[in-house]
Amino acid sequence: MSALLILFGLITIGIVLFLQHPLFGKKPSGERLERIKKSKYYKNGQFHNLSHTPAFAEDASYFDALKELLFSKVKHTKPLDSIPHIKTDLSKLSTTDDFLIWFGHSSYLIQADQKRFLIDPVLTKNASPIYSTNNAFKGADTYHYDLLPPIDFLILTHDHYDHLDYTTFKKLKDKIKAVVCPLGVGEHLEYWGVPAKNIIELDWFENASLNETIQITATPARHFSGRGFKRNNTLWASYVFQSKNLKLYLGGDSGYDNHFKEIGIKFGPFDLAILENGQYNYKWKYIHMFPEEVVKAAKDLQTKSFFPVHSSKFKLANHPWKEPLEKVTAFSKNEPDLRLITPKIGEAVYLNQTSQTFENWWETIE
Repeated sequence: MSALLILFGLITIGIVLFLQHPLFGKKPSGERLERIKKSKYYKNGQFHNLSHTPAFAEDASYFDALKELLFSKVKHTKPLDSIPHIKTDLSKLSTTDDFLIWFGHSSYLIQADQKRFLIDPVLTKNASPIYSTNNAFKGADTYHYDLLPPIDFLILTHDHYDHLDYTTFKKLKDKIKAVVCPLGVGEHLEYWGVPAKNIIELDWFENASLNETIQITATPARHFSGRGFKRNNTLWASYVFQSKNLKLYLGGDSGYDNHFKEIGIKFGPFDLAILENGQYNYKWKYIHMFPEEVVKAAKDLQTKSFFPVHSSKFKLANHPWKEPLEKVTAFSKNEPDLRLITPKIGEAVYLNQTSQTFENWWETIE
């Protein structure tokens, strides 16, 4: 009995010490917390979605979800082959083109009006606070922080590990001029060495002018936040991004809800919407979308084109790895006025060229 108590004590001490690691960030405090308390979306010590949003479906629990994740017998949740990719030299792309380059999952680079914007970069092999517990698929880890050029603005949608990676951030910090993020996320960034004057924190429906031609507005998403045991002490967001010639919707993570239609009415139509499509499960149906809902959200937003992301790099749910792309492609065929784009990792998407075509690259991959 005493040996078990000692072992339990050592494990507890180990967990407590591990949770002190900087990667977990810091909870908002001081003036930042006072600003948070003034948000209409912050009540009883945490942020809330526009609609009631349980973490799990009514007939599911955290332990149900964990059990399924660990012991599911679903096949092909990871590719046997290497994910195809294009090795684009980012430093040699024309500074006058408007383009997007996807790095897998929800990480991508946008160049617009001769400025570079990096969104939710996870450019390591791992999407977890515990090293090597969720490694990137082979071929999907081609782009890492050393290959990126200087960045004018880092744009963060929320503070989950598969969207805000501590190692990536520390490696890129000196290449980044300024950061746009939801309320509270700036506390992590300041703790990690970013001067407060370089951080633009936005509440939902707040906007900022990033230069003479580019504006960004934080808009709602149906999700949650948190890097430790405490949830929702920072905000999560999508963004309306408007440059001289483009209007983009940067979706982040979100379950389906009325906010897509409301954003479409208020800000649309969009040239391109980037929407999460992958890592779904009926047990967490309120906070992630199924492929058919992705198409519905794209229609609600009144977008001309949409790009499904949040897939093809990490296994965070028990569905076949290529299923999100197969299903969203099938559902989009019923919407002839809605253009689906499916670039490979590293392939340049020219945002002003609506005639550009893309392969169904996953079809030949096992």
